[in-house]
Amino acid sequence: MGTLYGDVTGTGGELILRKERQGGKLKILALDSSGLVASVALAEDDNLIAEYTVQYKKTHSQTLLPMLQEIVRMVELDLSTVDAIAVAAGPGSFTGLRIGSATAKGLAFALEKPIVPVPTVDGLAYQMYGAKDLVCPIMDARRNQVYTGIYEFVPDQTGRFVYDMRVIREQCAVSFDEAAEALNKLDRSVIFLGDGVPVFRERMEQLMRVPYTAAPLHRARQSAAAIAALGQLYYEQGRAVDGAAFVPEYLRLSQAERERKEKERGEPL
Repeated sequence: MGTLYGDVTGTGGELILRKERQGGKLKILALDSSGLVASVALAEDDNLIAEYTVQYKKTHSQTLLPMLQEIVRMVELDLSTVDAIAVAAGPGSFTGLRIGSATAKGLAFALEKPIVPVPTVDGLAYQMYGAKDLVCPIMDARRNQVYTGIYEFVPDQTGRFVYDMRVIREQCAVSFDEAAEALNKLDRSVIFLGDGVPVFRERMEQLMRVPYTAAPLHRARQSAAAIAALGQLYYEQGRAVDGAAFVPEYLRLSQAERERKEKERGEPL
């Protein structure tokens, strides 16, 4: 299993766990139930061993664990050999994030493994690895808002055709109009992806003043493979946390919480 030690403290005082690896391979189990898609993946270093992704009529509570169990069966995975659990940490569907969080925390507790939180919007953007244009994921956040961010991929300094993902604007919850204005100011071509693309396509046509396109269907939604890939990077950077310390990042109040506050104040938030 290697030696786990906590010598780095992150924001909020959570314990950051690192693994001393002595020539061994890094094996990451990844989960994403932050949106319409349910996805599970297993990666070992540069090898994507398995990915199971479904976007259909069933709820994540019906699909996520059976998908995980099927991957375990198909690749004869001994879960104790996994180094960490990477999970799409939000924003996204409140119910979906809670299901993903509960599953990740349960695995982390049972296996005594750390969790690697991967921001959902970062994970979406990473699917456009190496893109020359700006990358702008947009998730439908309801109430005329989107969960979004702005990213670019820049070559690293090694000359090995390796790219670093640079965050121009961190994930946030804003109106699509605000996101479009920020992109127009950057005056560069844009690739959009995420479940907000069909929802806000008409507004794109009205507001965008720079060239833009939408990602193809095989890159248009969440993927646990992208969460696994970023999870590996973040794990090596010491950004894993103890399972008990992990909480999703919602960015907004839930609908039930908003309605309660609106009722208390007697006016919309």
